[in-house]
Amino acid sequence: MVRKFAMLLAVALVAMTFSAADAGVKVGDQAPDIKGVPTTDGKQVNLDDAKDAKAIVVCFTCNECPVAKAYEDRFIGFTKKYADKGVKFIAINVNAREDLDAMKQRAEEKGLNYPYAYEASGASAVAYGAKVTPHIFVLDGDRKVAYMGAFDDNQNPDRVGKAYVADAVDAILAGESVPVTQTRPVGCGIQIRK
Repeated sequence: MVRKFAMLLAVALVAMTFSAADAGVKVGDQAPDIKGVPTTDGKQVNLDDAKDAKAIVVCFTCNECPVAKAYEDRFIGFTKKYADKGVKFIAINVNAREDLDAMKQRAEEKGLNYPYAYEASGASAVAYGAKVTPHIFVLDGDRKVAYMGAFDDNQNPDRVGKAYVADAVDAILAGESVPVTQTRPVGCGIQIRK
């Protein structure tokens, strides 16, 4: 129990830093395509399938990271709030140590209401420049990157002051400029197969 708490605390305190040059995309770039990535419900994620969406939230996440797990309920709540507004939330796991079977179990246990896809190659994470789980990219209606970074400003849901993703999506839906376009994501490092 103490070891688990120490691990949680260590992960919570470590922010992965990177410069814009390290990222695969920058705000304003056309989002890399995502095609044929299998999901926990037996379907596939294709950005083309969401061509009518007013905004798409691409979330690189995983099963094992305590930070990513801490955000799952917020992702579920976000999806409930925005699905009827033309917003699509897509979660992608690229971690080499995980697999689709374990993801299926996690999706069922949590009642995930959004596509949860597994891309063994990690190609989309490389293309986007995702570094940690969770790492979020908000795409506007033209599939340009409008925001990238953290979901919000606090891992503790009771202490959230800035809801970066919701603010970005609200701005896109209102036809306004996104107020904060980039933040530093915090979480466990993504481990892609080599």
